[in-house]
Amino acid sequence: MTGGAEAGTTALMTTTIRPTEPLQEGADGAKSRTYDVCVNSRRVGRIAIAADASFRPAVGRIDELWIEEADRGRGRGTVAALAAEEVLRGWGCGQVRLSVGADAEAALRMAAALGYQERSRNMVKQLPDTAPELPAGTTGRAMGAEEFEQWRREAVESYARGRIEEGMPAERALAWSDAQHRALLPEGAATPGVRLMVLEDRGSAVGSLWVSRAAPPAEGAYVYDVLVTEGHRGRGHGRSLMLLAERVALADGQDVVGLHVFAANTPALRLYESLGYETVRHNQYKHLI
Repeated sequence: MTGGAEAGTTALMTTTIRPTEPLQEGADGAKSRTYDVCVNSRRVGRIAIAADASFRPAVGRIDELWIEEADRGRGRGTVAALAAEEVLRGWGCGQVRLSVGADAEAALRMAAALGYQERSRNMVKQLPDTAPELPAGTTGRAMGAEEFEQWRREAVESYARGRIEEGMPAERALAWSDAQHRALLPEGAATPGVRLMVLEDRGSAVGSLWVSRAAPPAEGAYVYDVLVTEGHRGRGHGRSLMLLAERVALADGQDVVGLHVFAANTPALRLYESLGYETVRHNQYKHLI
């Protein structure tokens, strides 16, 4: 590989990536840049990368990688990805992430060959015309105001813990999680398009559910959070909560439900697959250090 981050061009054999714009830098240290993928100065594609400096070390992303059809199958994408990794290393990134559609077989093979591992999945389910029945003795109801305040505090802390484990400083992770929840729930439990539910089993609260209309351009409903209360796990309530999510979505006139699940959460992944959810995107990562 010749050329480097300082020169702004990274090459391997005859393939290079060349900046199409000045380096974009944010006040928080974030960086992004778009490059042309070239072969002997001939443009054959495009790659866009970014770095999130809120993590320590920073986390890089390959946001876009496109190669013209006539130049596919010749390793152009692989070289461009390797070159992008070198730039991200120069930006201080310790990890790089990318997202690949489940039907993009060539891209998935390339990612595997480059050493990327699955971090999480986006899954969807086409809902039946008839709402599923909940198990006997199990019911769903709207979350009360006092319940919402407690749920929100715990949800903010839980979401922040995931970011802390990924390297985000604790104070920043809590602030980020709080901001995310405020943005998605500006009117609390009364936010239009939001359904916050409590699952009860024979009168006792055993779990909670957050379902909203999916953010454009996605369509349908989206499960933001599903939680079985500690002490009630391992009794099938997770499945009941997901059936409740389907009932809520259908009542809202939606016929598709989407969700996100981490690959390491094997029980949840198996549950969703057993309920008919299909993977639509693989979110992958690779350590750079």
